[in-house]
Amino acid sequence: MERRPGRPREERVTGAVLSAVLDLVAEQGLGAVTMDAVAARAGVSKPAIYRRWPGKHDLLIAAAETRIGTLSVPDLGDFRAELRAVLDARLQAYRMPGTVQLLAGLIAASQEGGEAQGAYRRYVTRIMGETRKVLERGIARGDVRAGVDVRAAATLVAAPMIFRLVIEQELPDEPFAAEVTDMIARAVGAPA
Repeated sequence: MERRPGRPREERVTGAVLSAVLDLVAEQGLGAVTMDAVAARAGVSKPAIYRRWPGKHDLLIAAAETRIGTLSVPDLGDFRAELRAVLDARLQAYRMPGTVQLLAGLIAASQEGGEAQGAYRRYVTRIMGETRKVLERGIARGDVRAGVDVRAAATLVAAPMIFRLVIEQELPDEPFAAEVTDMIARAVGAPA
């Protein structure tokens, strides 16, 4: 049998594995995610998983990235509108089943040190990239104060939603996102 070009079988395995992780987390929590359980749920072999993700933390981060990954917010000409777009996109992801368990597990795993901690930091850097870009665009346009610490401001954007979801164990909603948008815009906005 002749093979067709491309790697559709490989893509199917990747998708099946990541879906299996998300399903297991949503149904049974992070503790249910073992390589055996993921392989059985995805219908793939453990070696197929290990070829893509050398460890459980890599697998969890890859699954998280399918749920809470990088964003692309177009230049809307207004910092507040772009900030709200970031928060609305995150709000949608946070509402999906298993997201709170996944985030809580990643936060806990990041404290283990070693490679897990480094992988988690790289993931956070990637997912915070668009927020930093939105802030930098706002500075360039003049609707965000010049000299604002972009990293600190990006943390300020992410922290309220994560805290509400993971620590307070309450699902953030649109009014909360609107209030956070308003508070951050006032905190970092350029004077009128």
